[in-house]
Amino acid sequence: METLYVVATPIGNLEDITLRALNVLKEVDLIACEDTRHTGKLLKHFEIQKPLLSYHQHNEKFQTNKILEKLKDGKKVALVSDAGTPGISDPGQVIVEAVIEAGGNIESVPGASAVITAISASGLCTDSFLFKGFLSSKPSARKKELQAVAQTKETLVFYEAPHRLLKTLDDMFEVLGNRSACAARELTKLHEEWARDSISELITHFKARPAIKGEFVLIIQGFTGEQEWPDSPAEAALKLINEQGLSKKEAAKQVAHERGLSSRSLYQELI
Repeated sequence: METLYVVATPIGNLEDITLRALNVLKEVDLIACEDTRHTGKLLKHFEIQKPLLSYHQHNEKFQTNKILEKLKDGKKVALVSDAGTPGISDPGQVIVEAVIEAGGNIESVPGASAVITAISASGLCTDSFLFKGFLSSKPSARKKELQAVAQTKETLVFYEAPHRLLKTLDDMFEVLGNRSACAARELTKLHEEWARDSISELITHFKARPAIKGEFVLIIQGFTGEQEWPDSPAEAALKLINEQGLSKKEAAKQVAHERGLSSRSLYQELI
């Protein structure tokens, strides 16, 4: 069985592709990619002509079998995503697992990654971090996901789409408190933007910008045990009672869980 090459491609600036990546793309027999049109433009820019196979989240299980057949026939295959490193919040995990299970060889061709690019210049702790990818688009599920990492000491890193940015920042403010944060947009592209401030200030900043374009990387300070909350525990519980119709006991339990408090004491304060 031949080798599957997992190749990182630029996240914006085409000059960020590596010499090794270009050599691999020139040498393989087939390139599996998220969007053949997008990858076609990249290959055209570097004057590379290779057969392309569509490989995305909706067909990756089916296309994995085709790729395995190619590898078994002695064909070298490169896997790329639309931008950055395959498998990092992008298709790739399924075929990598399948090749390993089949006893095949995999070579990673490193390069651009939005996660590393963003956190390296965020100004927040880079010693250890927790990457969570995209949060749920559903408000209740998104808050639960944030609650699950509310007391994580590592720096938190998320991806977010522009149309959900403010809702996500609002939820972070409510669940995590007013932590230091960084929002990085359109990394390595013409309109690259960095906003470094508290979560509340980021909300104010982007509320004044209704037509935001480009995906974001959000980097949030980890839990220090001394987070600033926008309101007192009792005020937060009353807000849940009034806005979500929770009972005093339910509201006390939720706020206490978020903030590491005693739900019994908070409930007694409410009544």
